Amino acid sequence: MTNRPDLPPEIARRRTFAIISHPDAGKTTLTEKFLLYGGAIQMAGQVRAKGEARRTRSDFMKMEQERGISVSASAMSFDFDGHRFNLVDTPGHSDFSEDTYRTLTAVDAAIMVIDGAKGVESQTRKLFEVCRLRDLPILTFCNKMDRESRDTFEIIDEIQENLAIDVAPASWPIGVGREFIGCYDMLHDRLELMDRADRNKVAESVKMDGLDDPKLADHIPADLLEKLREEVEMARELLPAFDRQSFLEGHMTPIWFGSAINSFGVQELMKGISEYGPAPQPQNTAEREIAPEEKAVTGFVFKVQANMDPKHRDRVAFVRLASGHFERGMKLTHVRWKKPMAVTNPVLFLAADRELADEAWAGDIIGIPNHGQLRIGDALTEGEALRFTGIPSFAPELLQSVRATDPMKAKHLEKALMQFAEEGAAKVFKPMIGSGFIVGVVGALQFEVLASRIEIEYGIPVRFEGSQFTSARWVAGPKDKVEAFVNANKGHIAQDHDGDMVYLTRLQWDIDRVARDHPELRLTATKEMMV
Repeated sequence: MTNRPDLPPEIARRRTFAIISHPDAGKTTLTEKFLLYGGAIQMAGQVRAKGEARRTRSDFMKMEQERGISVSASAMSFDFDGHRFNLVDTPGHSDFSEDTYRTLTAVDAAIMVIDGAKGVESQTRKLFEVCRLRDLPILTFCNKMDRESRDTFEIIDEIQENLAIDVAPASWPIGVGREFIGCYDMLHDRLELMDRADRNKVAESVKMDGLDDPKLADHIPADLLEKLREEVEMARELLPAFDRQSFLEGHMTPIWFGSAINSFGVQELMKGISEYGPAPQPQNTAEREIAPEEKAVTGFVFKVQANMDPKHRDRVAFVRLASGHFERGMKLTHVRWKKPMAVTNPVLFLAADRELADEAWAGDIIGIPNHGQLRIGDALTEGEALRFTGIPSFAPELLQSVRATDPMKAKHLEKALMQFAEEGAAKVFKPMIGSGFIVGVVGALQFEVLASRIEIEYGIPVRFEGSQFTSARWVAGPKDKVEAFVNANKGHIAQDHDGDMVYLTRLQWDIDRVARDHPELRLTATKEMMV
């Protein structure tokens, strides 16, 4: 990292990150407050509020609004503190983990939100592992400190033990639950006090000369002050001091404490991202590493969202720019098709509004409306044939067959399913024998989402039924051997939407048998989404 050339100022001020957490840790609320401070929205809508106010700005799919969960990852850009933040919201629900994994390929850092009472939960652990695979720097925000929460040292210990990462406190909470009045900023020796009266107002911060400053007594009750001095002294002795290099390499996470719903601690966290967070990082391709400061524009599609505007059957491909300075109207080469593609109406997402992007730089995320030309994993370049690596596709854990309740709509159903497959919302398999399709997903809630989306967006009521198959594996190996295997096992073979061969299994025994009888074939549970 040290011998890289300086980035152009426009690229160096970009901060592209995702927020990861277990459902209900307060991720959507935190996203809202980020947008509020970034000036992207005037009044933060609450996830649990009544009527109109509860339609939070980042959740636009009908089902998300009804259930108060984020299902699809959306991207938002806003300015704060002289930096351009590109925030990619990830689905918090565990049934949508694949979408989240892919989102994490498009960011340079992640914010992990932890509930002060519950600590590290299962989904957080899973997502953390993905960040670890990519060595993503992680900033931690311990939320809900204004409710009864656990001891601060206990929370930090749990993160260190469970996630095997060093934790450096960036702030220290003063009081918990009802007593919680604010935090002491350990990186800048400041007192940050919470304003409970007006949740959308910025709380005050008071500059201090360390913890011995007599001014502290004016703001903090004596018993809490004594406890704070004791705890901070212990923390400074027992816990590592913040080291930016170690954080950028993914070995250390700074932790801030606060309450997103009371807008407390959020600005400190945002300042932490702008001050310490990584600028756009080099991206890997099969051919070479791409540095953000390169002149030629390159980017890859990490997400496709269909029907963002129900009135138009549009699909928006979310593209992470890996290098260069993009300008509207540019002709970029669509690497998979080997054809130029004029990007005339790229959009930037500013909370719920989209606006045309006249320009964008490496690190930015732009949406390109298209009619199905762009798929997950596609590369766009100024002519160079590149294939970006590390965008995974996972074997589904649940399989069901699907049919339209009206047999006359079978053809339309095929089209709808193909769209969802290209969007990455589900795997769609066409068995070699028999009609109909088998749909595979990672979590059961996705079947509900698919059924509701097929009905709302395409007007086709569908039924999902149990399938005799329990899992799917991609088949790879020498062409003649694959063909012979396919012919001998037609009842188990299907094709995915890319036309690749998939072996549908009922039991683990099926997989073991293939490994024993066909040692030259490989059955894999993941497939790189490379073109």
